Amino acid sequence: MKKLTFEEALARLEAVVRELEEGQLPLEKSLALFGEGITLTRFCHQELEKAEERISILTANEKGEPVLKDSDPCLADLLNPDRKE
Repeated sequence: MKKLTFEEALARLEAVVRELEEGQLPLEKSLALFGEGITLTRFCHQELEKAEERISILTANEKGEPVLKDSDPCLADLLNPDRKE
């Protein structure tokens, strides 16, 4: 299987959902599409988590210091030990 981009995976997931919602497929085809949809959903979720992590790392405060937003409080504490909540 070709490695998909997030956008390709999301487009395919939307197509899979449309096919399933039409309800005209035989059971085996529906099950196969459902499995593909689960795989695509997991892939998209992982890609979103990676993007969120990158955004958190790239975020800086007014002093130019790296600041993690609430996405990972443990890492935020490591990068900003003087951080007050």
